[in-house]
Amino acid sequence: MPLDAIRDRALAAPEPRNFFAAVTRPAPNRSCIIAEIKRRSPSAGLIRPEYDTHLFSPEDIARRYHAAGASALSCLTNRRFFGGELAFLQRVKDAVSLPVLRKDFILDPWQVYESRAAGADAILLIAEALDDATLVDLLILAQQLHLTTLLECHSVENLLRVRPYVGFPHRAYALLGINNRDLASMTTDLAHTLRLADLVDDRSTLVSESGIKTPDDLRRLRAEGVRIALVGEHLMRHDDPGQALRDLLNEPRA
Repeated sequence: MPLDAIRDRALAAPEPRNFFAAVTRPAPNRSCIIAEIKRRSPSAGLIRPEYDTHLFSPEDIARRYHAAGASALSCLTNRRFFGGELAFLQRVKDAVSLPVLRKDFILDPWQVYESRAAGADAILLIAEALDDATLVDLLILAQQLHLTTLLECHSVENLLRVRPYVGFPHRAYALLGINNRDLASMTTDLAHTLRLADLVDDRSTLVSESGIKTPDDLRRLRAEGVRIALVGEHLMRHDDPGQALRDLLNEPRA
């Protein structure tokens, strides 16, 4: 589709839900969870056998997460590596009132327009995959479309490189994510967020990603001022992802 056509679709789409506000609302002694709908991954393969059949229902998973107390949702749309579909975004939004992050490899302005047109409320930008000029262009365009950005990094070098861009061009549309998974070795270490948090001035918008499995993990993060966590594979491995989220949040069983 030509750029002009996808731009027109994006501008005609409904106003995005406020993803930033949903995950940064004050909640003393409680973490805000971005619960992820994820079918497979390059490291784990198919997460559960039934996810390879018609039984995989992003709508059902979204409803379970919503009922369990998720603050927002993340939805994989990459087909080749994660078994996602762009259409999942609108299906999830039709099922629940939570804002939804499009989790994909966003590298070009065309994809930002595509995300808004498909119903995304937020997009992922991976520092390791973007040079400074492209990153700035995508941040500006996302803000113009009222999309929240989750700017993710893993290495100290990339955190230091993109730190000046966090909150640009408008603070109320930007989150900083630290991925605890090393994409080179595929090892995961929750302490990675705790080490890099010392380099982040405003931890109220800091998101810890990957390797979060227990209420104690969330408490460790909150002790360092990190109140937002993105959790996917751990929840999706359970036959009831919603109950897994309740257990993570240490909420009474349904």
